[in-house]
Amino acid sequence: MKARLGILLSGRGSNFLAIHRATVRGELAAEISCVIANRADAPGLLKAREMGLPAYFVRTRGDREAYETEMAALLEQHRVQLVCLAGFMKILGPVLLRQFAGRILNIHPALLPAFPGLHAQEQAWRYGVKYAGCTVHFVDAGVDTGPVVAQAVVPVLDDDTPTALADRILEQEHRLYAEAIKFVIENQYVIDGRRVMKKK
Repeated sequence: MKARLGILLSGRGSNFLAIHRATVRGELAAEISCVIANRADAPGLLKAREMGLPAYFVRTRGDREAYETEMAALLEQHRVQLVCLAGFMKILGPVLLRQFAGRILNIHPALLPAFPGLHAQEQAWRYGVKYAGCTVHFVDAGVDTGPVVAQAVVPVLDDDTPTALADRILEQEHRLYAEAIKFVIENQYVIDGRRVMKKK
């Protein structure tokens, strides 16, 4: 049986599209059950509708409990088992964290715990690190603080720009996210404190 994924996004949805490609190619035993965006004009939302996927706009302003309750209801309606944040630019609150505890993943364009929050690629470039990358992690109440599932390393080149570095990191995001989702939906892991480890 295929795992049912729910995608939350705010922008172009390139990671959503990479996940979708992995499901179509059979690399992931999963299907995207619904896509929810907090911007009505998000390109990822428009693309999901073009693809015929159940796709919704939920305005994330005002009462956070109210809009998270609406999002949670949509995810439950579509029997979502794993929620995947794909460029969703809002911090999740207690409603979603409680209802989908241990079942929410995010991808961040840095090697956490370094450079959490916004503009991580530019943060890394300006800091002068020699290696950047991306991280898939479980979502908790903090900002990019949940247990790490997987990481990919991207060297920072001497002639890099923030844009060039971000583009190379994004290539790795598209590969890594699908691999991490597969790892989670196949229940290949155990969590010991903050450590996510492969089952023996």
